[in-house]
Amino acid sequence: MASETTEHAHPVPLPRWLSALCRIFAGIGGITLMAMMLMTVTSVTLRSVAGAPIAGDFELVEIGSAIAIFCFLPWCQSTGGNVLVDFFTQNASARTTHLLDALGDLAYLLIAALLGWRMIHGGMEMHQYGEQSMLLRIPTWWSFIIILPAMALLVATCAATMAGHLRLAFAKGARA
Repeated sequence: MASETTEHAHPVPLPRWLSALCRIFAGIGGITLMAMMLMTVTSVTLRSVAGAPIAGDFELVEIGSAIAIFCFLPWCQSTGGNVLVDFFTQNASARTTHLLDALGDLAYLLIAALLGWRMIHGGMEMHQYGEQSMLLRIPTWWSFIIILPAMALLVATCAATMAGHLRLAFAKGARA
């Protein structure tokens, strides 16, 4: 199995397919962010020049923000981009650091799984009740088509980074 190393201070090898999926979702998040930026600039320009902004621009930014944020989460986890406070562990052994990182990954995995599970139910209820945005009448559940797979990818990425930290913590030659 081929793997890639993350940018984390304590690298964790991840399968290439997982890194590729994280990159794809980050790309979707980036495209969404770019589209929101272009739409906002256009709306502000139209408001200034013609006195008529893009109708529902704030709704589109709200939906786009949710999509972008959830798409970036797996990439952030795979590259070790989450906030890391190492004040107390900067002099700890590699084994201790990897064990603590694995514990953090487990906590994140459990939270992501819980959120994903509840989001499935929330999206189904939004679909069932026909919830829509106020002005544009965009069905709210549509964003879940991208958000739910991103959450599943985050869970898989947390599991992989946790397993990687555990492997490195108990690898031959790891100092206790």
